[in-house]
Amino acid sequence: MTEAETAEGHDEAHRSGLGTRLNWLRAAVLGANDGIVSTAGLVVGVAGATDDRSALLTAGLAGLLAGSMSMAAGEYVSVSTQRDSEKAALAMERRELREEPEAELDELTGLLEDRGLNAELAREAAEQLTERDALRAHARVELGIDPDELANPWHAAGASFLAFTAGALLPLLAIVLPPSPVRLYVTVVSVLAALTLTGWWSARLGAAPVGAAVLRNVGGGAVAMGVTYAAGVLLGAVGV
Repeated sequence: MTEAETAEGHDEAHRSGLGTRLNWLRAAVLGANDGIVSTAGLVVGVAGATDDRSALLTAGLAGLLAGSMSMAAGEYVSVSTQRDSEKAALAMERRELREEPEAELDELTGLLEDRGLNAELAREAAEQLTERDALRAHARVELGIDPDELANPWHAAGASFLAFTAGALLPLLAIVLPPSPVRLYVTVVSVLAALTLTGWWSARLGAAPVGAAVLRNVGGGAVAMGVTYAAGVLLGAVGV
């Protein structure tokens, strides 16, 4: 393979690794955002019915634990399914390479031609890639899978748990630490500030317009807190 092709392959691997890290970072930001909004809505709703610190702490902790465990379990199931699919695709590719090596070589050549190489160069590259590691070549070019970096459900579950917990701690501490007369105001201001930050960060990671992302994030959180607070006030007024 030529030096230019080697450099191109290195750049592609580098971009792939960077893309994976950005996806994990974006997922962490979104998980923290979920923790902020859901826990804030819960504790603000309870605050609408009572100003008892123990009730607020109990509700906040219950929401934090339930939410973080739910996020972790959901992510574990989702990524486990993805990993099973990747393993199944690799097993099928391994079988096809064993039973129909020439057809697979032709397929790899065609895929490389689709990426811009001329027929002669694509054939040469396909032969060299097949000689070096046929399964890895087909996994990356045909399936878009790196056999050495399959999705890890435990990592995903742990990251989701930690991200949600980190986000949920902010409204929980904001509602229980300040004195009673100002705790609701402190919570609302803290939550809206945090949502501004996570909205800005998620927009920057996704190369999206910052203003719209922040407005959606802050607006959604404000509506959630407003609705749950109104519900808490109503329930408190009727003695529920």
